[in-house]
Amino acid sequence: SGVALVGGGSSPRPGEITLAHHGVLFLDELPEFDRHALEVLREPMETGRITISRAARQADFPSRFQLIAAMNPCPCGYLGEASGRCRCTSDQVQRYTARISGPLLDRIDLQISVPRVPHSELLQTPAEAAQAVQQNETSAVVRKRVTAARERQLLRRNKPNALLGVDELEEDAALDPASRRVLEQAMERFALSARALHRTRRVARTIADLQAAEQVSVAHISEALSYRLMRTVQQ
Repeated sequence: SGVALVGGGSSPRPGEITLAHHGVLFLDELPEFDRHALEVLREPMETGRITISRAARQADFPSRFQLIAAMNPCPCGYLGEASGRCRCTSDQVQRYTARISGPLLDRIDLQISVPRVPHSELLQTPAEAAQAVQQNETSAVVRKRVTAARERQLLRRNKPNALLGVDELEEDAALDPASRRVLEQAMERFALSARALHRTRRVARTIADLQAAEQVSVAHISEALSYRLMRTVQQ
């Protein structure tokens, strides 16, 4: 329910977004959540706090969480599969995805399509799975790179890139002429909001940190835009 998610009641109590403070809030089947409850998430996603007002009193709770959400590509879940099992009409798909409002989607920095895992991979033997892992990065290797990137951010500003202000972005994620042109073209073509612009620059700064790059380049900007524009291009 909405109260369980954001908090409330006659005597305001914290909800899941406060219990996830400085942690991860995972919402599965995002479009199935109450629309009003999802819209209430917009405030804490920006400010890190949620204010609940009731006739008797007003309560303010900390709610700085990392939102991770998942949803199917369509009501039946088979859109885009080679099997052709999806029978959803374009109107049904549009109504389903429209349950997530533009302003809420605007606050989700990384929008990634995850394809179904092939049956051959699900049926791998332990030896085959171990060989596949050796051919790719392990979680330990990725963790080391992420930890190093976070340390760079803390050394630079004593806070993660997600909390950088606009003035700080101008210094830490300065744009060269090529990067500026790419951003300007994306803003015009896809009608990106000012919020999306700043969030894209924060993501680009993080991508640069993951690569141990001092300056944000056009490649970092383009990659950050690709995560944000995926849903727009699909529609």
